Amino acid sequence: MVEVDGPSMVPTLEHGDWLLVRYGARVRPGDVVILRHPFQQDLLVVKRAVERREGGWWVLGDNAFAGGDSTVYGVVPRAMVLARVAARLRPRPTGGHGREPVRGVRATLGWAYSAVRPVRSEVSLSRRLRAR
Repeated sequence: MVEVDGPSMVPTLEHGDWLLVRYGARVRPGDVVILRHPFQQDLLVVKRAVERREGGWWVLGDNAFAGGDSTVYGVVPRAMVLARVAARLRPRPTGGHGREPVRGVRATLGWAYSAVRPVRSEVSLSRRLRAR
């Protein structure tokens, strides 16, 4: 499990989402992946593997305004792509200021319906990638 920190993958993933990942899984274009940041190798980042290029993967965040992807650091070597994201778990909303969970049948059912989703390449592609 990996926690999302930051807005680079909005709308597919949001800050605070938890990801179920498969380390060493085969990566295909369109997959959401966990990789080592090429300039700060102790930092793990989540991006979309857009295409395989000579020397590795071209990766982009789904949020074009967040930056911090291959447009900044170029092709990511294959060895630095560690895992493929299989599913996301959206945390249960709180009643404000992070105190107690929202209660009530309707709120609980709404959360349960949207909380766990597979993250698949053919379903999760953002408008940014479709326009290319």
